[in-house]
Amino acid sequence: MTQPTDIRGEHLPTALSLAASGVPVLPLRAGKVPFGNCRRCADNACGGRPNMKRAGSCQCPAPCHAWAAATTDTRIINSPAWAPAWREAQAVAYHPGGAGVTVVDLDTAAAVAWARETLPATRTVPTTRGEHWIYRGVMRSANAVRPGVDVKSLMQYARWLGPGTGGMVDLPAAVRALVVKEETTPAPGEVVSSVPERVTWDRTVATGCRHTERYVRTGLERGLALVQARSESGAGSQAFGVARFLAAQHARCPGPCGLDAIGEEIVAAAVCVGVPEPYARRAVANGLEAAVERAA
Repeated sequence: MTQPTDIRGEHLPTALSLAASGVPVLPLRAGKVPFGNCRRCADNACGGRPNMKRAGSCQCPAPCHAWAAATTDTRIINSPAWAPAWREAQAVAYHPGGAGVTVVDLDTAAAVAWARETLPATRTVPTTRGEHWIYRGVMRSANAVRPGVDVKSLMQYARWLGPGTGGMVDLPAAVRALVVKEETTPAPGEVVSSVPERVTWDRTVATGCRHTERYVRTGLERGLALVQARSESGAGSQAFGVARFLAAQHARCPGPCGLDAIGEEIVAAAVCVGVPEPYARRAVANGLEAAVERAA
């Protein structure tokens, strides 16, 4: 008499293969979402797992707590506690942060076009609506960092859709800048930062620049106007974009081009509309760095 077979679903072999290569995995149910918590873990009554933002002591053997349950332990993945989930699983997910990578999830054609114009090329995985761009390195996750763009790394999961194509490159400053949280409007009566001492660009600090002074000054003034127009929100992100754009214009110059002075003017403009100075400096520095990475 034939013994009944323990069918654990078509996705289990994929999960075990990924785990063996060091990628933490978990099953996804219909709708591309993790399985719900068990009764003891419902509403986080167990306190949560040790790797969650609010660390707890939960050691539940089931795939509870979404991305926090992702593991490379094949004994757990192939355990009886995970078997019911694998029988119903519709896909395999992985924890990008646990695998040492960051996924830029591009959900629309417009988002893909933006990435091709803005971000350094890296390993790419086609999705049903767009593409996943995968970079080497981890960072904070955030959804809707711009239209159709999510960043998945620490404390997030991504659906496994294959290894993708192309070489994987290091996580660029341009992606990190997408999730930097800014507060551009200070509370009533609150001073978020002082305006830094104004440093102005001129030809004396740009002895190796191939552009005319009028060209550089015109572009800079237009960029400063864009930053100052963001008086309600978005000035920090605008400062990043202006710094990146202006620095890119000097990619072919022998240098020096006085980019530090240009950066100081952008910082001052951002601070004037309420961006905290540390954030303004970080955004501008990331923008200047992103231009260099893109030109490399």
